[in-house]
Amino acid sequence: MGTSELKNLNYYLAQPYNVIIKPIRDEYGDYYAARVLEFDGCIATGDSFQDTHEAIYEVLEGFIEDMMENGEEIPEPIGDEQFSGNLRVRMPKSLHRELSQAAKLEGVSLNQYLINKLRK
Repeated sequence: MGTSELKNLNYYLAQPYNVIIKPIRDEYGDYYAARVLEFDGCIATGDSFQDTHEAIYEVLEGFIEDMMENGEEIPEPIGDEQFSGNLRVRMPKSLHRELSQAAKLEGVSLNQYLINKLRK
C-alpha cells in the first residue's frame, strides 16, 4: 500500500462515522453487536463493549480498504448538516383536515402539533 493510499485510509478512519453498539440477549447468549450506519453490512460482535468497539473498527478498516482497491466511492459521515429541517409529507385530505382540527383545538400551529406528536 502506497503512502497516498495510507493517508486516504487514515483520513477515512478518522472521520466521525455513526457507530452503534448495543447489548444483545438472544438464543446465542449475551454479547454486543455493532454496526456503522454509513456502510451497509459493516457489522461486528464481541463479548464486551470494548471488544466490540475494537472489532467494528477493524471491520470498518477492511471495508474502506476494499472500497479503495475497487475504486468505489467511500461515503462521508452522516451529520446534521445534511438535513434541512424541512420535510414534505403527502397525506389524504381527510387526515390533513383531522390533524389541522386537532392542532386548532390545542391552540397551536399544525407544524407545532406535528412536531409534538413526532417527539412522543
